[in-house]
Amino acid sequence: MTSLSDSGALAVWQFLALAVLVVGAAFISVYFARKHLAAQDGPSEGADGAFWDVFAGLAVVVPAIVLASFTWPWAGLALGMLAGGAALAALAAAPRLLRRQKTRRASRETQLLNAAAAARHRNALARWQRYELDPRFSIDYPAMIDTRRPETAALIRAIKAAERLGSSTDRPCSDAAYAPAVDRLEHALAEAERAAGVNPAALPGPDRAHN
Repeated sequence: MTSLSDSGALAVWQFLALAVLVVGAAFISVYFARKHLAAQDGPSEGADGAFWDVFAGLAVVVPAIVLASFTWPWAGLALGMLAGGAALAALAAAPRLLRRQKTRRASRETQLLNAAAAARHRNALARWQRYELDPRFSIDYPAMIDTRRPETAALIRAIKAAERLGSSTDRPCSDAAYAPAVDRLEHALAEAERAAGVNPAALPGPDRAHN
């Protein structure tokens, strides 16, 4: 079997290369095993994935330790200790790393939801503004601008709440409460229109309100 070189400098570099390989394999395999066990795919799927993660790690770590031991037994022991330390470090760090990944994933999902909510928000505001700005709508549906009516007052509150949460810059809003606030705004607008006797299906769209 091929062994490590007995020359000092080369043996040191070979040992360092094996150490990096062993530490990386041990850390990565344990981290992914922990990730599979924490996944919501069911106990059997998670355990199966964790088994193959550990197996792949051992397939790298064990031959490296055996190879080093043929040249110098203490090198194999040192690599074994490094592998164990890396595995323990992965076990300790995995929960924090997984939480960080989950937070980033949730943030991306929130931004996607909020991007869609922003379009709905603009549409709802355009629907509302025609009752304020178009004299024809103001005359036909005066209840829509009468804040003494509970439905209209609730609509105004929903508009203000969505505006507070919406981003005032070009960057996507990252507040998870924004999309639900737009949902409440749309619901409040529909309720106010229903109470005012508006039939939205018979009205032109917001972009044609002034035609």
